[in-house]
Amino acid sequence: MGYIQELRAIIGKMPIILPGCCVFIENAQGQILMQQRKHPYGKWGLPGGLMELGESTEDTIRREVKEETGLVLGKVALFGVYSGEGYRCVAENGDEFDVVITVYVTNEYEGEVAVMDEESLGFEWFHIGSLPENIAKTHTKLIRDYIAKMEDT
Repeated sequence: MGYIQELRAIIGKMPIILPGCCVFIENAQGQILMQQRKHPYGKWGLPGGLMELGESTEDTIRREVKEETGLVLGKVALFGVYSGEGYRCVAENGDEFDVVITVYVTNEYEGEVAVMDEESLGFEWFHIGSLPENIAKTHTKLIRDYIAKMEDT
């Protein structure tokens, strides 16, 4: 049983705060890697996930990307931290949680993208001007901020 399941066994359905991380992985063509998720089904987002006990946010993003995509990240830079209104989630089983998302960006990675876990339907590289429409609500603002930053540079 994992940390979150153990916590839920104690507190039940009470809303909690969970730290998570995701990353903008940029390829040489200027595209970003997007993950089509199983939860919520079919929604697109950035690779990432929830922090485990004892991990730093950077440890979390490196572990999650390796587990989900098979990629090994090089140097990562902090992009931002997102929380508050719009970051309340309800899992399929009814569990509620507010997520605090630490977001990184990198163009350094090794390996070939592959579906490595049971959380992903697939991965695709997208130009920022042609992103999929079905984006997870917790990733919408951070993706808008990324697009705005790219347009400013």
